Parts: sequence; C-alpha cells; structure tokens
Amino acid sequence: MKIGIGCDHNAFELKELVKSFVQELGHEVEDYGCYSKDAIDYPDVAFKVSAGVSNGEVTRGILLCGTGIGMCIAANKYPGIRAALTHDVYSAERAQLSNDAQIITIGSQILGPEATKKVVAAYLESQWAGGSQAKVDKIVEKEKEFFTEISKEISANSCS
Repeated sequence: MKIGIGCDHNAFELKELVKSFVQELGHEVEDYGCYSKDAIDYPDVAFKVSAGVSNGEVTRGILLCGTGIGMCIAANKYPGIRAALTHDVYSAERAQLSNDAQIITIGSQILGPEATKKVVAAYLESQWAGGSQAKVDKIVEKEKEFFTEISKEISANSCS
C-alpha cells in the first residue's frame, strides 16, 4: 500500500520514525510534512493527507500531533474521510475492521516509539471486510445529506 504520513511540529521526530517503520513493513510512503520542528498549523497537514486519501494518491493515512485529537478533528472535516484516534493496538485494528477508517491519528505525547509502531502495524495489517457496512453506510449517507443541504443553500444565496 501507499501510505500518506503527516504531522505537526510536536510529532516531527515520531513521524520520521513511523515513516521508516512503514517502509520496513514493505509499504510506500508519501510524506505530506511537516519537515522540521518549526511550528505549523496541524489542520494544513491533515487536509493534505485527507486530500491524498480522497483522490487516491495514497491508500491510507497516518497523522501525528501532540495528542492526535486535533489531527483527527481536522481530517474528519474533509469530505468522505473517516479518521480514527488510536492509542492502542485494539483501537487501531477496530479503526479499520469496524469503521473502514482511511486515516488513523496518534498522539506523540501519548505514545512512545515502540507503542506507536505496534499501533501502526496493527492498523496496516487490518483489512476492512465489510462487517459493519450498514453503519458505515449511515455515516456516508448523512454526509451526503449535509452536502446536499449546503449546495442548496449556496445556490439559493448566489441567485439572490
């Protein structure tokens, strides 16, 4: 698989470790930044990785920040993306098995390097089998409803 990886400045060192580890597992990596410890805004990176997943440039994504929370919130704002905050092997497996999450997020101030490797491996080894398809379909349909309503509002306002 081709995996998109991104981080903010709080997780730069961990991202570099994850990038190498994902390659050791036999996957290709697309690095969406950040590229140093210089302060950046995490939503910018989350949106880049989400776009890469959405347009098929990468198969899945891994986002890292201090807690993983901000990246998760930002990634989930991108249309069609299901991102899951993961702090252990079980949540990483379930992100994929139960929710078909295309992106996981990890907190660099929550997990150390070895625990992060275990989470990443569990996520990448898990394959969606459609077991919760009806639940995922409900999420997708609700998102479509929201976008339909927004489109109607935009059209109504632009005609005024």
